[in-house]
Amino acid sequence: MNQDVRLAAPYRADALEALVARFGSPLLVIDCNIIRRQYHALARALPGVDLHFALKPLPERTVVQVLQREGSWFDLATNGEVDLVRDAGIPASRCVHTHPIKRDSDIRHALEYGVTTFVVDNPDEIAKFVPYRERVRLLLRVAFSSREAIVDLSRKFGCEPEAALDLVALASRSGIRVTGYSFHVGSQVARPDMYVEAIETCADFIGAAAARGLGPLDTLDIGGGFAIDYLKPAPAIDGFCRPIRAALTRLPQGVRVIAEPGRFICGPAGIALSTVMGRSMRDGRWWYYLDDGIYGTFSGQLYDHSRFPIEPVRAGDRPRLPCVLSGPTCDSGDVIAEDLPMPELAIGELMIARQVGAYTSATATDFNFFPRARVRFVNVEGSGA
Repeated sequence: MNQDVRLAAPYRADALEALVARFGSPLLVIDCNIIRRQYHALARALPGVDLHFALKPLPERTVVQVLQREGSWFDLATNGEVDLVRDAGIPASRCVHTHPIKRDSDIRHALEYGVTTFVVDNPDEIAKFVPYRERVRLLLRVAFSSREAIVDLSRKFGCEPEAALDLVALASRSGIRVTGYSFHVGSQVARPDMYVEAIETCADFIGAAAARGLGPLDTLDIGGGFAIDYLKPAPAIDGFCRPIRAALTRLPQGVRVIAEPGRFICGPAGIALSTVMGRSMRDGRWWYYLDDGIYGTFSGQLYDHSRFPIEPVRAGDRPRLPCVLSGPTCDSGDVIAEDLPMPELAIGELMIARQVGAYTSATATDFNFFPRARVRFVNVEGSGA
C-alpha cells in the first residue's frame, strides 16, 4: 500500500509524469480523497440511509479500509468479496450478502464469517436457507425494470412484484425470517422516478405483509445505480435524491433503509495513465496504439457500456483531427475510440483517461500477455470530505 503518495487535484502534468516514471505505464491511479468526497456526498443526499459499498466495481482492500474509517457498511456478493472484507478487518455485522443466487457452499462461507443477512428472489433460493433458518435474515428482491438504465439489473434478478407477498409467506411457513425487501433499478439511472415507484410499492408490501401477520418487515434495500459523469454529465446527486427522500417518508416508522452504491463512490476516483507505443497513418487518419486498451482498463467499454473521457496529459492548444485510439493487443477489435478529435500524438506521449475507478481493473485481463495496469492509491491518509 503506497500510503506516502500525495497528489493534489487538479492533477498537474509533471506530477502525473512523475507517477509513471516511478510506477510504470499503464497505471491506474485511485484518489482516496475523491472516494471520501463521493461517499459523503451521497450520505448527505440520503440522510439516515446506511450506505453499503458494493465491492464489485473496485474490489480493493485499500478502498474498503478507507471507507470503513468514513463509516461505510459493505455489500458482498461472492466468496472472494467475503474474504476481502474479512482480511481487511471489517466486522461481519457491517455486511450484507446480496447475490440472489447462491450455492450452499457460498451460504456456509458467509455464515462462517458471521454474515447473517442474505437476499433471495425465488422459492428454490428460499429452500436453500431451511438448514440455516435459526441463523439468517432474508431480504426478498423484487424486480422493477427500468428501460432508461444503461444496464437493467431486473432482467436477471428479482421476483415479479405480484409474487412478493406469497414468497414472504412461503419463507414464513418454512420457519425462515424475511425481514424486508430489496430492489435494484439498474445502473447509471438518469431519473429518480423508478426509485420512487419501487419505494412506494415496497411500502405498500410492508403494510400488506403486516396485515397478513407476516414479519415484522423492518428493512428496505434501495440498491445502487446512482449515475456519474462520463462523456455526458450526470444529475447532481442532491437534486436527484430529493424525490427519493420524499418517497422514503412513506415507509412505516422504524424501517431501516440501506443502499448499495458502488460506481458512484469509486468511479470518479480513478484516472488511467497510458502511453502511445506506436502510430500509423491509415486511410487518411492517425491510428495511435496505447499500452492499455479494451482488454485492460478500458474493459468497462465492453462489460459496462461506459465511455471514458481521454486526452493527452499535455494537450495544449494544438489543432485536433479525428483519430483512432487502439489498445496494444493483436485483436483488431481492441479499439478504444474512433473519430475522436485529438492533437497529433508522438510515440511515448502520456495519455489520461478520467472517471475510470469502476468496472475497469475489476474486469481487466492479461489477454495476449499484455499486463493489466498497476493500481496505485494516492491520498490514502486524508482528512475526509
